[in-house]
Amino acid sequence: MARVLVVEDETSLRFVLERGLRNAGFEVLTAASAAAGWELLGEADVLVLDWMLPDEDGLRFLARLRRTPAYEALPVLMLTARAGERDRVEGLLGGADDYLTKPFSTPELAARLVALLRRAGGRRVLERGALRIDLERARVTLAGRELALTRREYDLLAFLAREPGRVYPRAELIERVWGPDFLGTPRTVDQHVAQLREKLGEGWIETVRGKGYRFAEDP
Repeated sequence: MARVLVVEDETSLRFVLERGLRNAGFEVLTAASAAAGWELLGEADVLVLDWMLPDEDGLRFLARLRRTPAYEALPVLMLTARAGERDRVEGLLGGADDYLTKPFSTPELAARLVALLRRAGGRRVLERGALRIDLERARVTLAGRELALTRREYDLLAFLAREPGRVYPRAELIERVWGPDFLGTPRTVDQHVAQLREKLGEGWIETVRGKGYRFAEDP
């Protein structure tokens, strides 16, 4: 299931988009500001970005995204009330892969996102050295050998591997991987990291003392 991130500050529209895209078969993440959206980029397969955001212009956000190696290939569809040709050209030249003017239908948006994902290569795969993570099939291979991971081991590994070098505190990992309603403790993260290290070997997931864990930039 492809994961779409919707960065839109208008509450009612954000709710409609979330519901409509879920009904269309997407997993949906939402953010009401550029700052909140940036924190979720590592989890997205495709981005729906509003041009007018309260804390940062959408084009500036997009330019920053395209300068960041981890996100430079992320498919982006820009939403805006600007219907002029000049505005559409500005958005596309600014780094957007597609452009949709308000008002629009959610089925059309969903169809455009499917097309963007198809053009981006269909199934998304993370390759980190000898490690290959198939995000669509939820399969992991190391040097060509498939690893038998539990669901949570896979979720944790895929989450960390999206942004090598970024340190995640245990509390944030619980919220982002297990979900905000999970009642576990930081020890849960430690146990799953230990299990992953047994299956991957040392050097892939690093402990940053007093801060949390990160996927190694150069395993």
